[in-house]
Amino acid sequence: MLSADETQASLTGAWRLMLGKVDGLRLLDLSADGFWNSFFAIIVAAPALIVGWVGIANEIGDPDAFAARFSMLVRLATVDIGSWVLPLVALALVAPRAGIGGRFVHYVVASNWASAITAWLMLPSALIRLFLSSTSQVSSLVSLLLFSVSMVLTWRMTNATIGRGAAVGTAVFAGMFIASLLVLFGLQMLLGITVPEDVGAQSLSGLYAGFYPG
Repeated sequence: MLSADETQASLTGAWRLMLGKVDGLRLLDLSADGFWNSFFAIIVAAPALIVGWVGIANEIGDPDAFAARFSMLVRLATVDIGSWVLPLVALALVAPRAGIGGRFVHYVVASNWASAITAWLMLPSALIRLFLSSTSQVSSLVSLLLFSVSMVLTWRMTNATIGRGAAVGTAVFAGMFIASLLVLFGLQMLLGITVPEDVGAQSLSGLYAGFYPG
């Protein structure tokens, strides 16, 4: 487990990258240990993610059956974590052929910590959904706004981390975004999760919020 100082440094580095500042890489541990330790970001993001999962489970699970809602929460967690990790596995296979193999570790470390920041950035949307209907205009607007901001920040992080120019950075961003969507919807179907369009469910990357704004 990382110390509080190491976690703070990693989050600060990722945030600077999300602002387009390349010097954020200096705050990240890009060693082999740092690569694996960056997945600790999932634990950092967990409290914010759980709020979103609870909100979705309450809306689309059986309101009279705790076991059913808990099962839904576990399945939602599986979808979100899968959407976080599996695209990185795919990138590991593609990166050398795409000419960005030398930046793979940089990207994974930065992306993991940036995803933790994004999860907390989306928290206000999840909290609003706990108290207001997902069809509320306020909920929809907040979700869409935060989703848009998170996508811009993630795009800037990708460009700064890849360091191969806007065209290559944008291609990596688009590819990872599409891969996340494929994994998210694939796992959703595999696990039997049906999200009505009027629910606008919250997820770690705001993908549901962007595609189902309510």
